[in-house]
Amino acid sequence: MDDTTQLILEDFNERADKSLQHLREVLSGIRTGRASPALIDNLRVAAYGTSTPLNQLAHISVPEPRQLAVKPFDVSILKDIEKAILMSDIGLTPSNDGKLIRLTMPPLSEEQRKKLVAKVKEYAEQSRVALRNERRDANKAGDQAFAAHETTEDFLRELKDAVQESLKDYEKRIDEVLANKTKEVMTD
Repeated sequence: MDDTTQLILEDFNERADKSLQHLREVLSGIRTGRASPALIDNLRVAAYGTSTPLNQLAHISVPEPRQLAVKPFDVSILKDIEKAILMSDIGLTPSNDGKLIRLTMPPLSEEQRKKLVAKVKEYAEQSRVALRNERRDANKAGDQAFAAHETTEDFLRELKDAVQESLKDYEKRIDEVLANKTKEVMTD
């Protein structure tokens, strides 16, 4: 591969890595039967006149397997944190004792688990679509480089094959992430 096609391939791989990382971040926020700080880490809280991630305003711990404890660094924003949790779509009701907020995770019903698995599959499919769009963009960049006489037809063919192989690899990784999250949601 020449320098031009190598740069296009590296750009594709970098973008695909970001898509995969984004999927992992999104899935970490999906509730399972166990308590996990990742569930509320990036929850936005309107405090001090700005929207700030919860993990920058409070310490989040797991005192029990089905419970999260949120201890704000500044007790004056306790109500703001409670309000943000209530307004989010995580489906947990906060219990405020004046110093910290406790979130108890109720066990998920089979129906709720199936809905969550469907949501997980939807996110995985969105990542696959994003990867296919990145492949299209990489192939288009290769075609443009060929049209501008920056690369040869052989290198262009090599690039397209390498991008396709890389796409298959990333799709396998998405499938692994999907299988792990589905297993995590379906087990208690």
